[in-house]
Amino acid sequence: MTLSRTARWTTGWLFAAAWALSFPLFSTLGPHRLWGWCAAAGYLGAAAATALGRRRTALAAALLGAVAVPLLWLVLTGRGQSEVAVIERSGRLLLESGRVYVDGPAHVGEYTPYLPGMALLGVPRALLGGDGSGDGWAVRLLGDARIWCTAALFGCLWAARRLLTGGPFGGPRRGLLPVLVASPVVALPLAVSGVDLPLAGLCCLALAAAASGRPALAGAALAGACALKWTALPAVAVAVALLAACRGGRPAVRCALVAAGGTALLVLPGALLQPVELWRQVFAFPTGRAAVPTPASSPLPGHLLAELGPWGWYLTVGLLVVAGLAVALSLFARPPRTVVAAADRLALGLTLAFLLAPAGRFGYLALPVLLAVWARSVTVPGVSRVVAGSSRVGPPGGPPGGRPGGRPQARNERSGGHFA
Repeated sequence: MTLSRTARWTTGWLFAAAWALSFPLFSTLGPHRLWGWCAAAGYLGAAAATALGRRRTALAAALLGAVAVPLLWLVLTGRGQSEVAVIERSGRLLLESGRVYVDGPAHVGEYTPYLPGMALLGVPRALLGGDGSGDGWAVRLLGDARIWCTAALFGCLWAARRLLTGGPFGGPRRGLLPVLVASPVVALPLAVSGVDLPLAGLCCLALAAAASGRPALAGAALAGACALKWTALPAVAVAVALLAACRGGRPAVRCALVAAGGTALLVLPGALLQPVELWRQVFAFPTGRAAVPTPASSPLPGHLLAELGPWGWYLTVGLLVVAGLAVALSLFARPPRTVVAAADRLALGLTLAFLLAPAGRFGYLALPVLLAVWARSVTVPGVSRVVAGSSRVGPPGGPPGGRPGGRPQARNERSGGHFA
């Protein structure tokens, strides 16, 4: 028996409510427990409104309960995951000394497992001069790193949407993106930490720029992402493959050069000032090779193997390398030609990386989910933006694509054959 659309949405909101309730029941982290209570109330309200046929009210209830209330409460009370304080400390160190890492960290709280670009999101707190205790509400709101992480995500998603919905390509499924923001995949990290949101937004913007034939913009977005976390590197390969398949080799090379140059510009100063700390905190610590163990220890396959001893660690690293090579070969053998195909390929690569990494968290898997859902929210069902990079539709002897200046013309194409 097939459920009606109302029944499916009601079931989905109820499932989200059950997921949110698991946090106050099982989590020992205060911010997660608070989010769980607020989000569960919002999702239950959304389920009730959906059952009554009020879909807009349902979405508003979910956004209010899962995003607005817990985010504002946690920000104004100065509570959150340790990542928020880490980013803000990096911003303060950057302004004071040009460095972003604590020298010789002695405990987990002193490690900064991010590349130097992440410190920029902590600069507002340093500029406002707040120290987290006794600050006014304006300082806490405008200085909190979560607010700037969220702003970066929404800004990138807005820009990506503009790139992909201009011209004769039809309207996307407009209701899907707000639902994604209200879902636990985005709402939980948005409220408690926000650290992965800028990376997700920049990856989406890079894929949108590549699909719309803007290699310089794609490279700049990739540089920003790679300056935050080294886990953004797979996005470079996917965006370059998308450009090569749809626009040709020169735009792909241009994107790669801009990405490499921009990343070097953002990362090299910090690497030259603190090369030892960058290696220890950004690479050794997250992979379990630092003196202080990483708290990222969800029972994922890579972590379970690494726990078996040195040979287990080398085995999981070997599997990680093999998985990366397999995804790279797939990009060469069958490059993605649509936004959806590119996002799916990147999501696959990141999922394998998170599953096989020596240390990781279940929460990391939210990024692949976000990428896959975002791509479908900005495209018409069954149609994706594809660029005719080599076909000539103009008169004989005219510029490729039939446009002045030789710029290839974008067209719609059924995407059924490009999902692999």
